[in-house]
Amino acid sequence: MKIHLIVGARPNFVKISPIINAINEINSVEKKIFYKIIHTGQHFDKSMSESFFIELGIPSPDINLEAAGGNSNEQAANIMLRYDAFLNNNNKTDLCLVVGDVTSTMACAIVAKKHNIKVAHVEAGIRSFDMTMPEEINRLVTDSITDYFFTTSKFANDNLLKNGIKEDNIFFVGNTMIDTLLKFKQNFKKPLIWDSAKLEKNNYFIVTLHRPSNVDNENILFEYIDKIVESSYNIPIIFPIHPRTALTLKKIKFKYSNLFFLEPLPYLEFNYLVQNSKAVITDSGGITEETTVLGIPCITLRDNTERPETVEIGTNVLLGKNPKLLGDEIDKIFKGKWKKGAIPDMWDGKTSTRIINILLKLFNESTPN
Repeated sequence: MKIHLIVGARPNFVKISPIINAINEINSVEKKIFYKIIHTGQHFDKSMSESFFIELGIPSPDINLEAAGGNSNEQAANIMLRYDAFLNNNNKTDLCLVVGDVTSTMACAIVAKKHNIKVAHVEAGIRSFDMTMPEEINRLVTDSITDYFFTTSKFANDNLLKNGIKEDNIFFVGNTMIDTLLKFKQNFKKPLIWDSAKLEKNNYFIVTLHRPSNVDNENILFEYIDKIVESSYNIPIIFPIHPRTALTLKKIKFKYSNLFFLEPLPYLEFNYLVQNSKAVITDSGGITEETTVLGIPCITLRDNTERPETVEIGTNVLLGKNPKLLGDEIDKIFKGKWKKGAIPDMWDGKTSTRIINILLKLFNESTPN
């Protein structure tokens, strides 16, 4: 069985690493799967790409399509053209496996289907129902042409069933991001900021913001940061800056002694900070999954989430986009009134093995004797 594993952006690397490990484990007994890692180049700098390959032990890509730069539509076009050329150059495969909801996911899924290649989508079915999010469009398009749907929750299953997907093609397997988190938890690494900012366990906040609606307008971004600082009881606030956010921050002047801006951190260093923090304030989806498993309070500055299990089961609270509400929620954290949360079903570190075993069964069943 031949598989193309598509990666392109930071979240993809975290999700694909355990899938590669599961394939290698099966192949160590009997060579059943031949895979190629296709890096689209969507994220190309060291902190957003290269460091993840090194830390997570991901083999070097078989090809880098080098489709970085431009807006998301230009990126999608470049990825499609270059992946199409790669397939046409005697690189056909039995299956194109895409993960998550970034531009690379959608673009490669489209090209694969045009080549009559089966598509498997890992993290299928998640929905924010917010069409202003580029990721939501990527999810809808990808799932509309996917053959095999691997889901992280029963919420995702329900979304797919409501969209008319046959139940036989939906596989509730759990969360590959959690596979990576649990495997590398013992290797989390203290970053330099720990000593330079004199951080202490359970006595600082982590903040990450990158959604256009939160960071593109300097007044909105300033109001968020100002309210976080005001409500922080003066404990340190660690803010790794996404490249998009950095563009707006250049226009704002801050004079807060407990606010520390950082470059994006490698995976092991970032999650060391998350694991030891008092709480996380974010607009990311993936981080809410990690905080749920680590038992860390999480405040999400969005009106919706594609991961409702982190709210209904986990440690996450969906606050909305009103900075004035932050104070009351942060007070709950300091007063020990935050909900305890639990870990969603099948988030057990074995998701990737389940995925590969299912694919082998599907492939064998569909291959003539």
